Amino acid sequence: MPELLNLPASALDAYRGAVLSIGRQHPLVEEELEGQLQPLHYPASRHDRAEFLAEHGETIKIAVATAGSGVDAMMLDRLPHLEAVMNFGVGYDAHDVEGLRERNIPLSNTPDVLNECVADTALGLYLDTMRRFSAADRFVRSGKWQEGPFPFSTRAHHRRVGILGLGRIGFDIARRFEALSSEIHYWSRRAKDTPGYTYHATPRELAENVDVLVVAIVGGPETVGLVDAEILSALGERGVVVNIARGSVIDDEALIAALQNRTITAAGLDVFVDEPNVDDRYLELSNTVLYPHVGSATRETREDMARLTLENVRSWVTSQTLVTPV
Repeated sequence: MPELLNLPASALDAYRGAVLSIGRQHPLVEEELEGQLQPLHYPASRHDRAEFLAEHGETIKIAVATAGSGVDAMMLDRLPHLEAVMNFGVGYDAHDVEGLRERNIPLSNTPDVLNECVADTALGLYLDTMRRFSAADRFVRSGKWQEGPFPFSTRAHHRRVGILGLGRIGFDIARRFEALSSEIHYWSRRAKDTPGYTYHATPRELAENVDVLVVAIVGGPETVGLVDAEILSALGERGVVVNIARGSVIDDEALIAALQNRTITAAGLDVFVDEPNVDDRYLELSNTVLYPHVGSATRETREDMARLTLENVRSWVTSQTLVTPV
């Protein structure tokens, strides 16, 4: 495979050894960075990070972070010459965005290339939650079918579906639900030109008017705990929650209580607050479907994300611009 970065000598001279790699990189990103820029690797152990930054912080000019990793406030204070940050993934809430903005340090992410696969995951998680396909698979494998039929599940089509956050991914999710003859309702920061879709002024109003709440809003401080006990109560006892956004958007205590008490019917979750650690109470609930954050985890999409990350690296070190700035 030809080099994707293919950097000129001037860029290599300026940035070799000045790149910080944060988290476990996609093999394509790792190969290209190692081959041309010889990055420094941020320690996985928190215990070693202060010493690492004291030794290398002055030399770092750009940072490349994997999903779930980021440049936080402590790092910013110790990276005085940081010029830009490249984020592998569409979500960037792991970064100190305000701190980057205050220092005029641009941040890129990898939008659009993952929309379709995340939307597929939302639909698959919803169907699995309603029709209990993975539970049916376990039922067959366990030999229980010989003892009697699998319990009835719930019809998935002709539902009122609410999209919490009608952005790029939210639109693709909505299109998939249209194929199930669903009514599409949504809440976003502002109404959009969406003929046939119903806009609601608040998340609570959205929850009051739908059977299914699909959480597709960005993570970060502004949305922490947005889906709380009030929203879940408004959704009601026949309600279903699907979350492919960030675990932080849902109040875990409120959701677990709602599932335990049958305040809502079920939940399908691809994301959690403290991944990969999942609250044990979720594991004990029969009315949940739990995925290990696989929204964009296809070979093709992750390679597209890797290429876009590298395009941003190349663009910055050659022209001081980003292809997909946040």
